[in-house]
Amino acid sequence: MTYIKKPRIHHPGLTRNRLGLTRRDYEGTMSTLCAGCGHDSITAAIIEAFWELEIAPHEVAKTSGIGCSGKTPTYFLKEAHGFNGVHGRMPSITTGAHAANRDLICIGVSGDGDSLSIGMGQFAHVVRRNVDMLYIIENNGVYGLTKGQFSASADLGSTAKRGQINREHPIDSVLLALNLGAGFVARSFSGDKEQLVPILKAGLRHRGFALIDIISPCVTFNDHRGSTKSYQYTRDNYNQLVYADFVPPAEEIAASYESGDARSVQMHDGSRIAFRKVPEDYDPTDRDAVYGYIRERQRAGEVATGLLYVEEAPDAGDEADFHVIQGTVAEPLAGYPFEGLCPGAERLEELQGRFR
Repeated sequence: MTYIKKPRIHHPGLTRNRLGLTRRDYEGTMSTLCAGCGHDSITAAIIEAFWELEIAPHEVAKTSGIGCSGKTPTYFLKEAHGFNGVHGRMPSITTGAHAANRDLICIGVSGDGDSLSIGMGQFAHVVRRNVDMLYIIENNGVYGLTKGQFSASADLGSTAKRGQINREHPIDSVLLALNLGAGFVARSFSGDKEQLVPILKAGLRHRGFALIDIISPCVTFNDHRGSTKSYQYTRDNYNQLVYADFVPPAEEIAASYESGDARSVQMHDGSRIAFRKVPEDYDPTDRDAVYGYIRERQRAGEVATGLLYVEEAPDAGDEADFHVIQGTVAEPLAGYPFEGLCPGAERLEELQGRFR
């Protein structure tokens, strides 16, 4: 894949944070995603969140799997540590990075296919292990790289670009994370930067596993008119190879509304999604009540957004932290001397005896 580098010339008047860095210092290469893709809006929000938190890029480990979401980390924090893993295995890679160096700030970017299909088992275990990371799901309901099949998050009854109707119930990552015991759960919309940036900042500062599911419209494979179209109709009216390679430009979708309000947002394909921000008196610390609220909003045809759940127990984060559970040493393994990592055959034999 060819990556387009951005010019390194910065305008001298750009605002700098306390590290002396501008927002440009938190960028990556030029995006090769479709014009108008919601993932690029998420990238912009991530850049803003890291810049505002004044986190040095080299203190970050960014990881991803396969899919359009897997490309996203290329477009932010070019000076950070990075690893693009195989399909659905991003959580294992992030767990390894965190186990070796707990001082790194870990952010994993995944998609609804990468997390809720082939990576479902990986997602479940990284939640229950409470790995200290920000886990972002860029949720567009389709498999973009394989030409728009329904993903596991596609709504029941939704229509594909070629006219198929989804007849399978969706997997909701937010409800799943709540069931698995996640201590920080949020959902947002890629076009609502005003809400998304603060949630990203909170997730980055949360100790333990933090999930943010972000509705991110696909302008190519969910950009249909919404009416049912048969396969035959599509084959007769479109040249699939040419159409797949030509992506018309589209404008970013944005919306702004107050806490407790609902806003119906029109997607590129003409369909509408109803978003509702949680009200001011919403209690994000009651797991059962949060679960019920999300289900209530779903039955009303709305997508609840905002910080949906966070644990408030003062010592819960310390007691349930991944390193505490695993009994790891305080010093990062990345900084351990070689003789400490390889104590010799006799000592290794003694250690292995504990597992026999």
